[in-house]
Parts: sequence; C-alpha cells; structure tokens
Amino acid sequence: MGWKAAVVGALGAVQYQQQGAIGKYNQAVANRNAQSMEQQAEAIDQKTEFDILQFDKEFKKVEGEQRVASAKAGVSFTGTALRIQRQNAEEAQLQREVMRYNSQVAKSQAIERANAFRIQGEMAKMTSKAAQIQTITQTGTSLLTMSGGGFGGSSGYGATGSNRMIVGSTGTMGGGV
Repeated sequence: MGWKAAVVGALGAVQYQQQGAIGKYNQAVANRNAQSMEQQAEAIDQKTEFDILQFDKEFKKVEGEQRVASAKAGVSFTGTALRIQRQNAEEAQLQREVMRYNSQVAKSQAIERANAFRIQGEMAKMTSKAAQIQTITQTGTSLLTMSGGGFGGSSGYGATGSNRMIVGSTGTMGGGV
C-alpha cells in the first residue's frame, strides 16, 4: 500500500497544482483581453476627436469655397445665401453629434466586452478551484480506499460485521457497527 498511496498522493498534488495554474493562466488571458477592450474604448474617444477635427477642417474649407463662389457671383449674404449657410452649419453640427453618438455606442460595446472578459476570467478561476476541490476529494477517497479506511475496506476492524472492540494500551483501536 505504501508506494501506491505515495504515487496517488503525488499525482493528486500535481493535478491540483496544474489545475490552479491553468485557472490563473485563463484568468490572466481574460484580464488581458479586458484591458485590450478598455484601451480600444479610449482609442475610440481619441479617434472621434480626430475625426471631428478633420470634419471641421473640411467643413470650413467647403464653407470658404462657397463664400468665395458666392462673392464672385455677386451674391450678398442675405436671404437665401444666409439660410443656406445656416442650414449647412446646422447639418455640420448634426454630423458632429452623430459621430459622437456612434463613438459612445462603440465605446460602450468595448467596455461591455471588457466586463464580459473579466467575468469569463473569474469563471475560469472558479472552475479551476472547483476542479481542485474535486481532485482533493478523489485523491482522498482513493487514499482512504487503498488504506482500507474507506467504506467496504478490509482493515480487519469491523469488516466482518462483529461488534467487538479491540482495546489496546492507547485506548480503543476500532470496532464495527
């Protein structure tokens, strides 16, 4: 029984350690993915600001060209020309708001993915803990069965169904029920 129990115990210990390492690794991968999603959310904000700046630059360019063309044509900035310019400014503002809204949606999705990765990491950790508990239980059961201390084992004490108690110098040694 001695060397077999040692092998079972050693294998159980190795399996326990490996399950813990796998859980930690999977959690680290999930946390890294979450961090990547958070960085993506920050990048979305930066890109939106850049896109809005580029849009404003292009809008001012088009607006300037429109003013020059109107001035060359001898159109004054009253009436229709002024309404067109105001309408273009309103449309530009609407486009900026659409860009910001789309950015917020994409950012929220990235943050939700980050949260999902963190939850996945916690689940991986909990799954490895459950596997470790199962390994300890199975290893302990195997060791008890091997030593005869388990149910139905043959330790010589109580295995025959008798109700005898063997008393030694240190007290009760065993018995059956």
